Order: sequence, then C-alpha cells, then structure tokens
Amino acid sequence: FDTANAKAAIFAIQTLFEERQTRIPVFLSGTVVDKSGRTLSGQSIEAFLISVQHADPFCVGLNCALGATDMRPFIEIQFAVDGLVNIVGGCCGTTPDHIAKICQAVKGIPPRYPQKDIFKSYTLLSESMQIGPFTNFVNIGERCNVAGSRRFASMIKKGNYEMALQVAKEQVELGAQILDVNLDEAMLDGVNSMIKFVNLISSDPDISKVPLCIDSSNFLVIEAGLQCFQGKCIANSIIEHRVKVCQRSYDLLVEEAKIDPADIIFDLNVLTVGTGIEEHNTYAVSFFESAKIVKKLFPECRISGGISNVSFAFRGRDKIREAMHSVFLYYAIQAGLDMGIVNAGCLPVYSEIEKTLLELCTNLLLNRSPGATEDLLAYAEKEGDKLTEEKNIPKVEWRDWPVNERLKHALIKGISDYVVDDVEQARNMTDTYPRPLNIIEGPLMTGMAAVGDLFGSGKMFLPQVIKSARVMKKAVEYLVPFMEQEKESKAEDEINYRGTIILATVKGDVHDIGKNIVSVVLGCNNFKVIDLGIMTPCDKILKAAIDNNADMIGLSGLITPSLEEMIYVAKEMQRVDFKIPLLIGGATTSRIHTAVKIKSAYSGPVIHVSDASKSVVVCSSLMDEKMRGEFLCETEQLYEEIRQDYFDNFSELRFVPLNVAREHSLKLDWSTYIPSKPNTIGVQCFTDYDIERFIPYIDWKPFFDVWQLRGKYPNRGFPKLFDDPDIGEEAKKVFDDAQQLLSKICNESLLQANAVIGIFPALSDGDDILILNPENMDKSSPIGVLHGLRQQAVKEQSEQPYLCLSDFIVPKSMDMYDYIGMFAVTVGIGLEKLVSSYEQQLDDYHAIMCKALADRLSEAFAEELHERVRLNFWGYTSESLSVDALHRIQYEGIRPAPGYPCQPDLSEMRTLWKLLDVDKNTGIHLTESMAMHPTASVCGLYFAHSKAKYFAVGKIDKDQIMDYAARKGVSTEEVQKWLSQCLRFES
Repeated sequence: FDTANAKAAIFAIQTLFEERQTRIPVFLSGTVVDKSGRTLSGQSIEAFLISVQHADPFCVGLNCALGATDMRPFIEIQFAVDGLVNIVGGCCGTTPDHIAKICQAVKGIPPRYPQKDIFKSYTLLSESMQIGPFTNFVNIGERCNVAGSRRFASMIKKGNYEMALQVAKEQVELGAQILDVNLDEAMLDGVNSMIKFVNLISSDPDISKVPLCIDSSNFLVIEAGLQCFQGKCIANSIIEHRVKVCQRSYDLLVEEAKIDPADIIFDLNVLTVGTGIEEHNTYAVSFFESAKIVKKLFPECRISGGISNVSFAFRGRDKIREAMHSVFLYYAIQAGLDMGIVNAGCLPVYSEIEKTLLELCTNLLLNRSPGATEDLLAYAEKEGDKLTEEKNIPKVEWRDWPVNERLKHALIKGISDYVVDDVEQARNMTDTYPRPLNIIEGPLMTGMAAVGDLFGSGKMFLPQVIKSARVMKKAVEYLVPFMEQEKESKAEDEINYRGTIILATVKGDVHDIGKNIVSVVLGCNNFKVIDLGIMTPCDKILKAAIDNNADMIGLSGLITPSLEEMIYVAKEMQRVDFKIPLLIGGATTSRIHTAVKIKSAYSGPVIHVSDASKSVVVCSSLMDEKMRGEFLCETEQLYEEIRQDYFDNFSELRFVPLNVAREHSLKLDWSTYIPSKPNTIGVQCFTDYDIERFIPYIDWKPFFDVWQLRGKYPNRGFPKLFDDPDIGEEAKKVFDDAQQLLSKICNESLLQANAVIGIFPALSDGDDILILNPENMDKSSPIGVLHGLRQQAVKEQSEQPYLCLSDFIVPKSMDMYDYIGMFAVTVGIGLEKLVSSYEQQLDDYHAIMCKALADRLSEAFAEELHERVRLNFWGYTSESLSVDALHRIQYEGIRPAPGYPCQPDLSEMRTLWKLLDVDKNTGIHLTESMAMHPTASVCGLYFAHSKAKYFAVGKIDKDQIMDYAARKGVSTEEVQKWLSQCLRFES
C-alpha cells in the first residue's frame, strides 16, 4: 500500500542479512487500490517498482486487491502470452483447484526474459522520471535551500512550513524536474526540519510528483530525508578534489556496496568566479574539464552541480546572475553535465541573452581575459536598476471565480492560502448564507463531496484527500466562534452528517496513523468523526458512543495485546446491550480473528476493515437503509464460513492424554540428588528496604522501550543506544532525567520498598507441589498446595518430556525433603502521591517517568533479592555473576510466577498471598482479576534445582481441565475463566 513502509521493510531485511551474513530471495508484492492502477497513497506501479529496485528483489508482483473483476486488466492471460510476467499464482483465499486452473492456463507459455535496462529512473511519489542516454539536461529547483534563498530560510526559521511549501510548488510550476532540499543552517535542527518539510512535500501531490534531491553535508540529515519520501531520491553531499574523489567513490560504491553505476550522481562542486581573487578565475573552466574526464571514466554515472554557486560574487544583480547561469550551463552540458541545481523559471534562453552581456559572461567563465571580472562589474554599474527588475507574477485566474466555486476549488486542490478570506466573504453574503452553518452545509460540503467522489473513483489519492481535509478544518475552525455566538437552537445548529462514528486506538496501544487516515477519509465523506486518540480505555469509548448517539464504533490497534482489548470492548458492548456496528482495523487485526474471537463476544454487527479506502464503503453501506440489510447478511455468511474453517483446522491439533503426558514427564535421578538445606527457613520481611542497594540491578532496556527509544544495529540495547545517531542524544537526555529523579526519590524518601520472602520444605505430588510446615514437616498436612499444569501438545520428537513445574521438586515418595521459595516485592508505596504531585503541575513527563522508574525498580528489587536468596538466605550456590549475566538468566535455578507460560493460572497467586501474608507484610493487594496494587510490584517462586528451566505449557485438553479443577476444588468453569488462552477447545 505504501512504498515508504516497503522501503523500511527492505532496510530491515538488508540489516538482517548483514547481521547473519547470508541472503535469501526477497519477494515484493504491491497492492493496487483503485482502477487507475495506483497504490493507496497514489504512486504508480512503475514508480513503486523503481523505488524498490535497489533491494535487488527476486521478483516484484501485484496481489489481487481489487478482486477478480477489477484486476482483470492487470492479470488477463494475454499478459503471460505477451511475456509481461514470470510468475502467476493465488493469494490467501485461493484454493488448490484455482491454482491448478492457473497452471493449466499458462501451460506451454515460455518464461519472460527481462531486457537490459535502457533507462535508469529516479522515481517520485506518483509518476516516474527517466534519465538516460537520450535525456535532455535536467534542471533541479534550487530555491528550497536555506543557504541560497533568504525568503525560504526566513520561512523555515520561523517554522512557517506551509509558506515554505509554496516555494517548492512555485519551483515545480516554473519547470523544476527535481527539487533540491537543503536545510543546513547553524540554528536549525537539520534532522527534524528535514523530516517535517519532506513529510509536507509528500502530502502535496502537486509537489511530490517530482523527485527530491536531499542536499546536506550531514549524513544524518540526508538519511532523515530519504526515510520520509516514498520514491527514489538523490542524496547530494558536496565534494572536492573532483576526479580523485569520484574515482574513490565509484570504487567504494560499485565494488564494495554493489551500487548500480547508473544510480550514482557525481556533484563536481561548482565554485564561484569573479571574486577578485586570481586563482578563482579558472574555477568554471576547471569544472568543464573535470566533467569531461569524469564522463569519460564513468559513462553510466550522472554529473550534477549547484549552478548558482558560480555567480555568488554578483549577488543582488539577478539579471547578470541568471545570464551567467545560462552561459555556464551551455558549456557544462557540452562537457557532460546531466543535471544542475538551478532556480527553475529564471534561466534565460542562451540565444536570447543580450549580446554584450553574453560576451562578458563568456569571457568571465572561460577566463579569456584578466579583466573579465572588472568588465562585467562595469556593465552592472552602467545598467543599474534595470538588472534587478522583478518578473511579472502571473495572476491566479481562479481567484476571479464566484466565492462558492473558489471554496470548492480550494478544497479539491488543497489550497489553504485564501480559505479564511473566502469564508469571511461568504459569511458576509447573508442573503445567500444567512448563518455560518449554511456555509458549511453549502459550498464546503459540496467541495468535500467532490473530494469524496474523486477519491472513490480513483481520480484523487490519499495525500490529496488529507490536504483537502486540512483546508476544511481551517475553514470550519474559523466559523466555529460565529456559530457559537448565534446558538438559538442547538437542533438547528446540527450539521446533516451521513452518520457518526467513534474512533479510538484501544487501551495499551499508541499507534494511530491508520486511524488518523480513516478519520480524514470518513470526514471527507461527510461522516461525523469523534476521534478519541490513543490509549483509550473501554469505558471512555462506550461513554462517547452514548453521549454522541453514535451510529458505529471503530477500534484500531497495531500491537498484539490490542486484540485482547478489542475482545474486552466487544464484551462490554454486549454487556451494556449495544446494538450498533463495531468496526475493527489495524495492522495486527485480521478478518479471521474478527470473525472467530471478536464476533463471538458481541451479538451486534462486527466488521473487519482492512484499510482506509474500504472504510468509506463499509460505513456508507451501514448507513444506507437499502444496502444495510444485504451488506450485513453477506458479511455474517462470510464470517460464519471463516469460523467453520477455523474450527475445522483447530480440531486437527493433536494432544496426548494427561496420563500419557505424566508417564513421559521429566525423569530426574533423585537417588543421587541432595537438596540444599536453606540457611533461613520460613518467612522473612523487609520493610523500607534501601532502594540505592538495588539501583545497579536495573535493566534499562524496558525503560527505554516505554519511551519508544530503540537503537538500531549495532547500537541496540543499553548503553549502546546512546551511540545511535538518531535517538542516542534523546536517550541520554531521558536517562539523565531518570538519574536525577532517582536521586530525588532516594534523597527525599519519596518511594518505599517493601518485600517478603519465604522458604519452605516442599515435595511434589504428581503435578502439584506440597508446601510443608517447617515446624513438623508433615507430608500429610501441607500448609499450602501449588497446583501445576503439564504440557499436552504432541512433541515433534518422541523422547522430549512433557514438562510441569513439579518435575523440579523431589517427589513425595522419596525419603527426603526438598525446598521451594516464594516472594513479593514492591517499590510502589508512595507512587500514587508522587505521580499525582506531578500531574497537578501538568508535568506529564515526570509523572510517566515516575511510573516507568518504579516498574524498573521493582524488577531490580526482585533481581537483587533473588541473588541474596541464592547466596545467603538459601545459600545453594556460590556464584559470582555480573548484572548483565543476571539479566540473561545465567544463574542456577529459576524465578517463575503465576501468569508465566510455565504456570499461566493467575489464581495461584492466592497461595503466595496466604503463606507470606503479603497484604500485611508489604502493602501489596490483589484485585479480583489478580492484578497487584501498587502496580510497581513483582511476585514469584524460587526453584533451586540445577535442571530447572523455563518452558511454556501451551494448549491443554479437556481431561486436564477437569483434573486440574478437581485438584483445586473449584468448578471447571472457574478454571476455564483463568486459563482461556490455554484451552484447545472453545469454552
């Protein structure tokens, strides 16, 4: 759908290839989303292909996005006969019979042999541009350069990026075939400025139809720009020592980096002549000679240069400068120049330059006489102001149209410059528009309806739609105060929307790009969108739906945990008797999960929406009384088929009976095992533990994950991410802030750390672990039982054991005693008060920092205390490990907990709370769902056996559910509630 994402995926794949020092074939599949044959963001298939060809893919193809009917022009058999494709096949919904038919259809057709490329292209967002042996000189627009345009520099420094965007647009309208973007300025954040400006360019189809030349002396700035643009860009970094550097660069790029020579552009560095310094007089001639040599040495490579550099000595004399540029290009192109960075539209035709000026410029550039500079300066003085006249700016014709047509045109074209003036003019036309609402429902909605129609028919693309929405918002924002002033009747002030939808990224998820796109597209199609943003809890979603009388709810999520939250929202909608449709979207979602899991939780309509373009069709169908019934019926029939297929496949999973799994449990040689008797047996409490003691045990990687700060290879992990060129500086700032807050917490005793541990005699009894009274060691009267679950899914290798935690404890039948430990720690006492104090100051940063640090401290506390248990309180090992080794679990024994994959039943926490009296000894309380409060708390078990290891129970069968329920003395329904993720069947 989006080439920028495809390029990011290619980068990730190539990074992996480098790390593993191996390569495998790469297949790329594009998606055509409309009848014009373009991607969702408007890029042509040709442009897509050229944008990804650097990956050297094994093949590039198209999937069946539009369905059989609309894809027919792309996949008919004639394509194979004509030799246009190498591979044909099916997709996720294609049956073997269908593939067999395809195979039969192309039988006997010879494979395609790709021709050698004649042209090499630099692609752009929506079209492609080819530069080859027969291509004329390519001019690169230079005005988006803070060093070359005072006007542009002023806009960028003031943060007026929309005005700066206009400069880019002017360059394209004046004939620039490529845009040079240079934001190198001492007082600018080059990386962030480049990201912001290139993103704006990408959102404007009138500008992004030409390629970009990302120009900087800072590699990080170039990288930032390249990451933001879908198409294939030019990376421009000025060099000197022309031929020598070109030779070295060529060797490195072609021989070592395997870059196609046709993808290399040499900037030979145009230098200024006419400065009055004698050695500068030969700079232009030197460039011409260098160009000839470089073109002869590397005929497939391109040559470029920043043309306006040559005339810097004549700043303020625009006519002279423009003449110099034209003359310079005349000779440079003959020498081999393929492209140049120029002010598009300001190049006079060589043959039309005034004869005297032409001769003076030629003398200066070719260094024909020692006095060439003085001669040209004398000419400039003589001609005076005539040389600095401004060119007439052509009048924008559409500004003469009626106001309603101007507004419609502005919306379709995404022009925001005049919209406030036009809306104000319309507001004063009280005969036509008596109220501000009439303007919205009139010309503005008419314009947006046109946008929606154009988008739906494939004549307008997503970047254009987003730009149109920006204009609409600006217009409505201006009208809102006037509407509020005249609110006599709320009912009359309601806009006649097609429907109201609540959109939200679910709780726990911060990703909202897809949701935002859907919001824009639906808004453009006259839907009222209530966007609740990210990390939205269920109650907020439902309340918003009720308060706004919503017609439907849309949930979005990118990460896997979001799926469970979506199921929860669906269940809550069912619980409070909602009837409205629930729409599901986001990268992690799927039609099968929606049909099987989410639909099962809600009796109302549930529909998976694959992308923004489909959202309009779905929502329109739901709001159309004639279409709604049939649409929902077809969707339900389809989802029923999906569910049936799922359960048919699910039934094929193989499990061994519980008694067989037990027979093949882990067999340890207990006859030679001597349990290590703990130095301290029983319960031991730690109140107001010294926090500074376990600060060195903090694992900082999850802390930086909270802030979305993840370094790239080879700068992944702590502390290497500080060296990352992108996020290293910011990560260091966050880390320093964390250190300051840690010092404050310790110095002012803002948080309290409490803990309790217990080490008890223990024996295994089948899949359970009996906790014995330390005073009498009575096997028949345990003071607690830890119930275990055993693996049941059939093993790939017959000799592999079916594990249960009880396998690591001496069996009850042996004439000896083993031991087990348990613990609960918290660093959350005082956390709510501390967070609240920052929230009252509106300091969200430090409020979040407190929570993130408290979580890390509680894990560090558990780590440090476990080390003390191993070395002192239990004393079963004499290890000496680094903190890094502890984080990599290189110590003897394990520290699992209820809820872990090896014991997924959270309700087992009750046994720990009872034996350790956790509430009283630490202040940690359990909620009904077994969540710990304060949240900055950790609990678990200690196993000492050297063979103990972590494992996952996985799916279990009904026989174990019944056995487990009987052992715990609870109903099977209760067990299924806690083990819903482990069931091999639907409860």
